[in-house]
Amino acid sequence: MQTTPKGFRLHLGIFGRRNVGKSSLLNALTHQSTSIVSATAGTTTDPVEKPMELLPIGPVLWIDTAGIDDEGALGELRIQKTKNVLDRTEIGIIVSTPEAPISKFESDLITTFRQRNIPIIFVLNKIDTAQPRTETLEELKSLKIPCVMTDAISGNGIIELHKILLQTVPDDFLTPPPILVDLVPPDSMIILVVPVDKEAPKGRLILPQVQAIREILDAHLSCVVVQDTQLADVLKRVSPPPALVVTDSQAFAKVSKDVPDSVPLTSFSILFARQKADLKIMIEGAKAIQNLKTGSKVLIAESCTHHPIEEDIGTIKIPNLLNKFVGGELNFKHVRGHEFLSNDFKCDLVIHCGACMWNRREMLSRILYCQNENIPITNYGLAIAYTLGIFERAIKPVL
Repeated sequence: MQTTPKGFRLHLGIFGRRNVGKSSLLNALTHQSTSIVSATAGTTTDPVEKPMELLPIGPVLWIDTAGIDDEGALGELRIQKTKNVLDRTEIGIIVSTPEAPISKFESDLITTFRQRNIPIIFVLNKIDTAQPRTETLEELKSLKIPCVMTDAISGNGIIELHKILLQTVPDDFLTPPPILVDLVPPDSMIILVVPVDKEAPKGRLILPQVQAIREILDAHLSCVVVQDTQLADVLKRVSPPPALVVTDSQAFAKVSKDVPDSVPLTSFSILFARQKADLKIMIEGAKAIQNLKTGSKVLIAESCTHHPIEEDIGTIKIPNLLNKFVGGELNFKHVRGHEFLSNDFKCDLVIHCGACMWNRREMLSRILYCQNENIPITNYGLAIAYTLGIFERAIKPVL
């Protein structure tokens, strides 16, 4: 359970003003002293994450945030970090106290959640200290937002909150979209091309490859896993031909030459553009590569925070391919983790990794941001396929 990647976990964000008991609520929900609790307002300064198993939902990630009403220069920075958590939140838990009316802070959160189609649960904490305001209950009822009354210190109401959480879980979490098994007929055989390089430590495969193999086995299909140097020989020996060949995007150039045109071909990264993002928007984003010219600004975003290695795909290989395609030097900026676009870099294109370590909500939030700023966005596999001239072939299996 502890090793379940974040991308597989339901992200539960806890939001509210300072000193309403957000951290105490998290501690009660996790049955651990996860967050520091103090009577001093503003104790939580950075988002606090706690992975756990919440039965019968499964693996979840609780995120405790700083007060949305924080003050001062540092307070503004904390508020921004809190707002960043909204990008990956799949259920928003707004915490307040029973005697307080719904303030502008809570109203703004409700508006933001509604705009992003994020389910909301309203918690009136510290119910042992006061009776809830009738006006608050009626307003929440009119907004059709479920309300739970809790006392985080004694644990009263925590079981009821668990029940409401179960009822609020988005359907796409309980039945996540497949990676590839819906693209092939029953009883198919699939070839997975997995180059073994410095980015795959000895004894391990990278997450998209592991997930694909497991999904194939769960669907009672079969697969052959080969390195790119073995592919041509394996294709000669298998009969009938595979229903699909999936390759690491970095091997696209060689693999596309080895795989006959009659055999469908795509990449792990393109499959994740379908599962973790919005495929149609990402495809249109890749087509924007043709509009780049010398000096155009390109943001390359990666969800992982690993140290770039020699010939790293994001920092070396993709920039080289794009510069060659454009016939000049582009202006690149690289970001990792939850850092994203900033006002000081108005880019012409965003190229994102496959986001295998993230939940879909955060990728959709980034896509929405790019749409609002009129910036095309695509991902590694689609960008590589476009620059190599095999774009139409690479996306055909997923359309």
